[in-house]
Amino acid sequence: MQISNKYIVEGIVFISYVLFAMAWVGGTASMSQIMQAMQVDSFASASFISGSVTLAKIVGTFMAAWLASKLGIKYAFFMACILTAVGIITPFAGNYEVLLASRFLMGLGGALMIVYFNPIVMNWFDAQQRPTVNGINAVAFNVGTAIILWTMLDINEVTGGWQNSLLIFSIASLVLAITWLFVHFEPTKSSTPASTEDTQQADAHYTYVDGLKDKFNWAYAFTYSGLLAFYICLFTFYPKAGISQSKWVIGFGIVGTLAGIIYSKKFPNRVPVIRWSGLIMVITIIGLSFSTSEFVQTLSAITLGFFIFFPVTALVTLPHELPKMTPQKITVVFSLFWSISYLFSTIVLWIFGKMVDANNGDFTVAFILITLISSTFFIGSFFLPETNQPKETA
Repeated sequence: MQISNKYIVEGIVFISYVLFAMAWVGGTASMSQIMQAMQVDSFASASFISGSVTLAKIVGTFMAAWLASKLGIKYAFFMACILTAVGIITPFAGNYEVLLASRFLMGLGGALMIVYFNPIVMNWFDAQQRPTVNGINAVAFNVGTAIILWTMLDINEVTGGWQNSLLIFSIASLVLAITWLFVHFEPTKSSTPASTEDTQQADAHYTYVDGLKDKFNWAYAFTYSGLLAFYICLFTFYPKAGISQSKWVIGFGIVGTLAGIIYSKKFPNRVPVIRWSGLIMVITIIGLSFSTSEFVQTLSAITLGFFIFFPVTALVTLPHELPKMTPQKITVVFSLFWSISYLFSTIVLWIFGKMVDANNGDFTVAFILITLISSTFFIGSFFLPETNQPKETA
């Protein structure tokens, strides 16, 4: 039996990343139990446990294009699924080192997976469908996170405990990995607007070195890196600071993504929605982080969640619309995009934890830092190209 329906293929990809999010955030949600078991008592050390997944994403996203060139997208994605299933070790880790190893390998799988979204979408869907599918994939992590934040206690009650819940998430990932092997993957199925000659030339010559020399890749990663750093801090540290509204960010992030899909279909200009959403993000992060009013914090979280994900469809679709883009080239582009963003975020996460420790548990200075860093989404938009150029008239 072979799977050749593109919507089934997309379903496998989407659910695979939902399960990864559930395993990652489920582990983070159980961090107090993990910290107690491992006798971890500082915020910096706790951030390293959570950051082991992020660190893996730096390595994984950077090596993703190379691995795809060796194995092909189909088997590279299969390996990503297998690695996410290694999270099965996390709930039963006997010591700190085994815990870090399991989280690292799981994060490595998630890192590879998120890069391969793009060549898979380019291979299976035409240019008109890509914004919608890109937007759906962008909300996969939010869906998994929302399930955990809203229903983890209920899931634990059904399964018998958080260890069993994480075990089930990993087994489900393994089942999807096996299912993926039945996908009939044709690498030449999709094409770009570029000519065949241009496509072959781009495929043959766009390497990591070319990507690192490309100013677009640096501007693209810079734009997202500050927002990613804030997003990770939001779920790692904000609850510990007594700010519990993070669940509203996730919930309305799903709404924002769906709105962004519709918006991007009707309005093809990519940069404006990125820029002005970025400005609203900074304002609402200030409200969430520094307001003493629970109402203002909740309203800020709701608005923030919407506008974090409202521009994501435009952001992830923009590289697809660049001239002479191919599945091979876009794999390199997103490999660098994610690795640079996660490297930056890992450093920020560690500094954030150190600041809290240095101020005896006071989050004020750390919140100022993360608010300033989040502004890269707004600032970076001024360095991104607009792919929807007006057509010249004769």
